[in-house]
Amino acid sequence: MPFSLVHATQFFKFLGSIADISTDGGTVRLPGALIQPIAADDVAAAVARAAAGSPVGDIEVAGPEAFGLDEFVRRGLTFRGDSRTVVRDDDAPYYGAKIDERTLLPVEGAEIFATHLEEWLPLNPPRF
Repeated sequence: MPFSLVHATQFFKFLGSIADISTDGGTVRLPGALIQPIAADDVAAAVARAAAGSPVGDIEVAGPEAFGLDEFVRRGLTFRGDSRTVVRDDDAPYYGAKIDERTLLPVEGAEIFATHLEEWLPLNPPRF
């Protein structure tokens, strides 16, 4: 059966939950593994386009910039005025799993969307 299936890298909006699950006291420990996060609105656009178009199989979408996981969270927390300290710890788990440097990067040939983290942050205040 013909199909289209959109795969996306981590969403910007998961920044807070990634920090929360990795926090011990006032310290966030995260590996420096690379991620290429994407705005949820960009994923929605990709899904809508796939739903309206002809089946093309697997589609992968990602944001325009790669960060170390620690750097991604550090930038977001700093922007939001969060006082937690982010420490790079390559032995720290990501949602309970040890990951390699390139585990979370998109596959070669992924469609890259334009929204940058610094554009997204001011438009998406944290929800408590």
